[in-house]
Amino acid sequence: MKKRPTLPRPDFSWRLGEPVKKYDTPWIRVDEFPAVDPNGRDTAYGVVHFKNLAVGILPFENGHIWLVGQSRVTFQSYSWEIPAGGDPGGRDPLATAHRELREETGFSAQHMEQILTMELSNSITDERCHVFLATGLTAGKSEPESSEDISLMKLSLDAALEAVEAGEIRQSLSVAALLQLDRMRAAGRLDGL
Repeated sequence: MKKRPTLPRPDFSWRLGEPVKKYDTPWIRVDEFPAVDPNGRDTAYGVVHFKNLAVGILPFENGHIWLVGQSRVTFQSYSWEIPAGGDPGGRDPLATAHRELREETGFSAQHMEQILTMELSNSITDERCHVFLATGLTAGKSEPESSEDISLMKLSLDAALEAVEAGEIRQSLSVAALLQLDRMRAAGRLDGL
């Protein structure tokens, strides 16, 4: 087994006071911390707290992946990305991966392997994500939520990577998952899947 690098992690250099809640919904909370920055200056620091653990799923079979397309309010555009959803309280990411795969694509997966852990935008949010590779797929009927206008697209991994390079796939979780899958392929970890 290849030894993984360990990067140095100096001590956290900010001093934070008690957070003040500024905004709260069932999905996120915005807190403002009175703070002292690493150079000793008083400041305020805002953090968006996510109440669900993000879970991404990359369906893969015979060199192909599936993306879901849906309208994203934040950019007022249509986005192609891997299936994903939220695990309330981060209690059961594996069950959430199976549920979201079925809801968004109709697939069930015989195997789920966690392939990546990410901090999605750690300068202003505490949102974490686990990405699972779904294999041994069986087709079924999708069950999207009312807020989702989902389309499904099958692509070869190579075509998906070309779409990343062309800027057609831009969502950070999807880009990272596809690049990780390409690394796994290069290492021979996808042989037979």
